[in-house]
Amino acid sequence: MATAHHAPRPMSREEKKLIFASSLGTVFEWYDFYLYGALAAIIAKKFFSSLDETSAFIFALLAFAAGFIVRPFGALVFGRLGDMVGRKYTFLVTILIMGLSTFLVGCLPTYESVGVAAPVALIALRLLQGLALGGEYGGAATYVAEHSPQGKRGAYTAWIQTTATLGLFLSLVMILVIRSVLGEEAFADWGWRIPFLVSILLLGVSLWIRLSMNESPAFQKMKAEGKTSKAPLTESFGQWKNLRIVILALLGLTAGQAAVWYSGQFYAQIFLTQALKVDLSTANILVALSLLIGTPFFIVFGTLSDRIGRKPIILLGCLLAALTYFPVFGALTRAANPALAEAQAKNRVLVTADSAECSFQFNPTGTAKFTSSCDIAKQVLAGASVSYENAPGAVGAPATIRIGEIVITAYSSQGLPADEARKKDAEFKKAVTEALKTAGYPNKADPERINKVLVVALLTYLVLLVTMVYGPIAAMLVELFPTRIRYTSMSLPYHIGNGWFGGMLPPMAVAIVAQTGNMYNGLWYPIIIAGATVVIGGLFVKETKDVDIYAGD
Repeated sequence: MATAHHAPRPMSREEKKLIFASSLGTVFEWYDFYLYGALAAIIAKKFFSSLDETSAFIFALLAFAAGFIVRPFGALVFGRLGDMVGRKYTFLVTILIMGLSTFLVGCLPTYESVGVAAPVALIALRLLQGLALGGEYGGAATYVAEHSPQGKRGAYTAWIQTTATLGLFLSLVMILVIRSVLGEEAFADWGWRIPFLVSILLLGVSLWIRLSMNESPAFQKMKAEGKTSKAPLTESFGQWKNLRIVILALLGLTAGQAAVWYSGQFYAQIFLTQALKVDLSTANILVALSLLIGTPFFIVFGTLSDRIGRKPIILLGCLLAALTYFPVFGALTRAANPALAEAQAKNRVLVTADSAECSFQFNPTGTAKFTSSCDIAKQVLAGASVSYENAPGAVGAPATIRIGEIVITAYSSQGLPADEARKKDAEFKKAVTEALKTAGYPNKADPERINKVLVVALLTYLVLLVTMVYGPIAAMLVELFPTRIRYTSMSLPYHIGNGWFGGMLPPMAVAIVAQTGNMYNGLWYPIIIAGATVVIGGLFVKETKDVDIYAGD
């Protein structure tokens, strides 16, 4: 790989406009994508109302994940288009699909009015959003990097990296504003549609800006020389020398980056509202503040990567995440819901049951009916967001829940008439609720006792880890591949990492917690992935900051 020796020149006006235009469109795309995540709890009630509460929430997260699962396919379709037709036109197509799909989510009828057609239509639109995003990011990163002077690529592409966080921030602010104007009830009833419908205005602005942009100079030069790839997919993935880099980019960079990203910006918010029972608007304000403080560090770490290298910053972020998640989330519990932390320390909850009676507590289709005493006991505790430990019980004996000194025997609803099952259920829930209350377990976080400064500090630390792993990654992925297949090659590992490893994090973590009973166990998922990336990236991925991206062509 050749190295260019000319000094980096200052950013021209045209380059500033170009970075702004690329970034703005991408901000809107992320805004569209994240609205769904921020409104998952309401969407669960509107579109999955036939399921029990925990399953409906996990199912809403799975519909969220559906948009991530198809992102690699979007990367293949639009990456190929971008490498053959050009960066600019591909950009226009992706933003059009994204904007229209989001607008249509705001128009969808709910489960109550059209039954099963509602969630089916919702998931179809999520899939379209995922396909569009799969083509968007690689295009934006490639486009900006190919306009950047040598030695400034980390700093320039870091602006694209801020867009996901800014999109998330924009979606949270929009929801907070509309919620406070309409009030809680109207927002939950119909007001949740407004942020989706507003995206049609953002789409208009983005299209207008993108139509005025020029094609990337690297692509124009390659086209003029007749060197564009005739088959970018075959070249990217059919030749081992390139496929090897794609695999290393996935396992040694983007998988860990995605796990840290989704833990810091998404799972932290779910943990605050679901496990710690902080009310949604307070949680949104605290998360938004941490994003505001943390976002400039994308540029800081992107610029720093031009000096000291991309790899050490990304891998250090992954390492810190793997080492500190457990203590940080523990501190988050004590800061956001001290009453819960005190109750857990003083009166632990123990479920004693015959293990043959306990099934896997994950019911995405809503078809499994949990009837054994063990399953009923665990469902009631999971529904109350109570962490518990498991102990083996005598064969055939009904499950018991021990809360401090109180022991409650669960019941089995197998073969019981519906009326009697309902009566038993109500009695059992009442007994558990009262015992939890006696043991000091709060049913929600007390706003007076939330240490807001500490919560924001901890959330900001999680966002700083995100900026470390994410700030330099666009420059690094662009530098790993030649111009003729760059869009295709870099998009795939990025979107498998972020789409599959990252997008599956919220539903997987929630399912692990439901299964094991411990509210911190969901963190094992990002810790293991980030740890693996540190090892693989450290051993096999080469530093790229001095690569001349024109020389390899």
